[in-house]
Amino acid sequence: MGKRGYGDDASRIRGGYEMSQAIVLDGHSLTLEQVESVAMDLAVDIELCGEAEKRVTRSKDFIESKVLSGERVYGVTTGFGRLADVEISPDETSALQHNLVRSHASGMGSPFPREVVRAIMLLRANALARGVSGCRVDLIRALISFLNAGVHPRVPEFGSVGASGDLAPLAHVALGLIGEGEAECDEAIGPVGHFLTGAGVEAMTLAPKEGLALINGTQATTGLGILALMRAERALATAELASAMSLEALLGTPSAYHQEIHLARPHQGQIHSAQLQRQLLAKSEIRESHRNDDPRVQDAYSLRCVPQVHGAARHALRYVRGILETEANSATDNPLVFPAEELILSGGNFHAQIISQALDLLAIALADLAAFSERRVERLLNPDLSAGLPAFLAKRPGVESGFMIAQVTAVDLLAELRLLAGPASIDSVTTSANQEDHVSMGLAAARKAYRSVRCLERVLAIELMCAAEGIEYRRPLKAGAGVEEAWSIVRSYVSRLEGDRMLGPDLETLTNAIGSGALSEVSARYDVRDDWGLGQDL
Repeated sequence: MGKRGYGDDASRIRGGYEMSQAIVLDGHSLTLEQVESVAMDLAVDIELCGEAEKRVTRSKDFIESKVLSGERVYGVTTGFGRLADVEISPDETSALQHNLVRSHASGMGSPFPREVVRAIMLLRANALARGVSGCRVDLIRALISFLNAGVHPRVPEFGSVGASGDLAPLAHVALGLIGEGEAECDEAIGPVGHFLTGAGVEAMTLAPKEGLALINGTQATTGLGILALMRAERALATAELASAMSLEALLGTPSAYHQEIHLARPHQGQIHSAQLQRQLLAKSEIRESHRNDDPRVQDAYSLRCVPQVHGAARHALRYVRGILETEANSATDNPLVFPAEELILSGGNFHAQIISQALDLLAIALADLAAFSERRVERLLNPDLSAGLPAFLAKRPGVESGFMIAQVTAVDLLAELRLLAGPASIDSVTTSANQEDHVSMGLAAARKAYRSVRCLERVLAIELMCAAEGIEYRRPLKAGAGVEEAWSIVRSYVSRLEGDRMLGPDLETLTNAIGSGALSEVSARYDVRDDWGLGQDL
């Protein structure tokens, strides 16, 4: 799966929150950790809340009453989009919904990996559980049954502009529910019908409004965005470790992390990062070895300004988390059904502008973290800047090249990250005969954000390997306790450079370790918790 740029087998291993109980969907309380857990197949089971069933049934009954009364309801007794003025007869309402799903299943490109599809399906089920979509309880149960049975419709990665929802991706999910299209189950791929009988799942016949309820929403953008954010939080926690390791290897000073400096400019992310750095670097023998008679007055920005730069990323990721937490528990189709008020209202909750902008911000923050990391790699490898380390950390510089080309790879990744940091959310292109005259490009923003995380993980892997090598040259002195623990974990994956060797496999191994949370767990153990409301690994 990694070759498609979205995931890998190592990323299926998650520490710290493996689910041991059923996840109950109520439309209001789904967490991002639960979304990732279900996506990675760690959840035991998924259920629908009893109160949610009652809400959904009331909504469905209200829609049925409107159909029987002959009232005009968009997407139920009319066509869609520019065809909203075309009336649909009662005996064609089911055909209307099936045709909607089939016609909108027009995505292209490589299929999303299984974990992305699972996130999409879970989020759509949770949105429908709010009870304002006019569908039957059976439709939500079908989504849950597919998830619990491990049957995953094949969903192409291209086909949404993030307004009127993620129409094509969600239509490919819906296509599976009606027994059409392709699916994946236990790594086998084929027509979805081949898997339904064995999984004890039946294909659905859609009732009025149900096709629209399935495809009109932001769940592809949100699902991919959540998976990107969760990895980004682990990457930021790893960046804290990498910078602390580099500081030790470069004989830097932690005085720039003094509490008083950061209380004088009290951005909470900055304070948090400085505090974590102090914890990681505490009791360092390397620091004591150059405390006195050091001619340097202060370190370069890539060492001195870690709290300021990492703190900015913390604020960005915190903002993105808040947006995604709200969106994961929102109704995003159209029209929405409010039986208590006897209203069916057309609106624009399907418009993903707020998620698109947030994910653009995420990509920007990740690009800057990578730029910061690459500058520390340069200092580790450049003999004019490395406080006595051998050139390129080679055992025999000149005869050997050491990590010379690893930094070249980091720069290539950084160029990619900078391109991905360009905003998608401002790139609206009118669709649907000018009915949809402003769109969010949310799925493009989500694809960029997820690819950005993967690039950042690779840059951090390069820094970790170089910093670990640099610490070797400071032995027998010990680094700070947190740094030593991080160094040990890096060494459990890759060995010291005893001579030139192919570094690619080592760096990919470390990249997978970063994605799995193996390094961020160290950061979490040294992090002093507060009430700022950050994610667990942030």
